[in-house]
Amino acid sequence: MNDLFQKAGENLWYVLSFLGIVIGLFAVGILLEKAAQKKNGQNQAVFGVRKVAMIGMFSAIAMILMLFDFPLPFVPSFYKLDFSELPILVGTFAFGPAAGVMMEFIKILLKLFIKGTSTAFVGDLANFVVGCSFILPASVIYVFKKSKKTAIIACGAGTLFMTVFGTAFNAIYLLPAFAQLYGMPIEKLLARGSAVNPLVEEGSIISFVAACVAPMNLIKGLSVSIVTLLIYKPLSPIIKTGHRA
Repeated sequence: MNDLFQKAGENLWYVLSFLGIVIGLFAVGILLEKAAQKKNGQNQAVFGVRKVAMIGMFSAIAMILMLFDFPLPFVPSFYKLDFSELPILVGTFAFGPAAGVMMEFIKILLKLFIKGTSTAFVGDLANFVVGCSFILPASVIYVFKKSKKTAIIACGAGTLFMTVFGTAFNAIYLLPAFAQLYGMPIEKLLARGSAVNPLVEEGSIISFVAACVAPMNLIKGLSVSIVTLLIYKPLSPIIKTGHRA
């Protein structure tokens, strides 16, 4: 715990920027949720007591799933796949986009307190932002018109957006940030990709993210979407007991 606070102090500007992004996305979620309520003729509090409790529960499940990450054979070992977005997408469909952003943030916060950070918060910010790039588009589509067809479209849109955004985010920000953090030339990071994936051209960040990052995000989005579509309807009455959606 002391080590976590020490790292936060050493990277105070970065931590404050992280919190600014969280607040910004949370505000976007609230505005979208209010707009959907207005369209659907509803007027209810964004957060009620039971809803907050459910957000806490889904966040805890997501954090546990996040701890069970695993590597894929076609990406370097510093990338890991996890399915922590599964409970968050289910919870977001039930409670709206603002709840989704809150669950993503609490998931990261719990992970930091339990496991700490090995990337000076760079990887944690990436997980939060890329996670939001999946659940926000999906929830925005679903919250305006809740139906099975819309849920399928929402999951497809979320997967596509996460794949495109996550790929660009890695190329523009994450890989250069990791190279700077670990004090190594970015070409050395890219070489770890070409060592496990023949589609990665040596020294090419574009081929790296296209052959490694994009397929990984696509696998994650499709897997989470399929499971969510299978389990959400049976779980929905239980999840939303006492909550009007």
